[in-house]
Amino acid sequence: MMLLYVAIGGFFGAIARYGVSQLIKQNNLNFPFATFFVNTIGSFLLGIVIGSVFHSSIRLFFGVGFLGSFTTYSTFMVENVKLILENKSKWMILYSFLSYMIGTGLAFLGLIIGISLGK
Repeated sequence: MMLLYVAIGGFFGAIARYGVSQLIKQNNLNFPFATFFVNTIGSFLLGIVIGSVFHSSIRLFFGVGFLGSFTTYSTFMVENVKLILENKSKWMILYSFLSYMIGTGLAFLGLIIGISLGK
């Protein structure tokens, strides 16, 4: 049953990520906004899930499944390589810095919120 929760969550997370990418449209932009958005928002939401007292099935569905598919480390890395190959090293540095700093900050904030919701 646990695998089913992860699989269904992953299905919806992948669809949501594709939808966000289509809405934000990265065409002709120097900065990969769609991946930045899903990774930072996903960090915040995962912080809430981890810090909360949600039942394990909800954590598996939403935390591992949905957010695991919604966020994307591999795309983040490939976009960094593309920025370097396109001689946009300044954008790569900005993208990496903002992704790590804002992502970590939002994960921390989400964790605090999740913990406080559980009290």
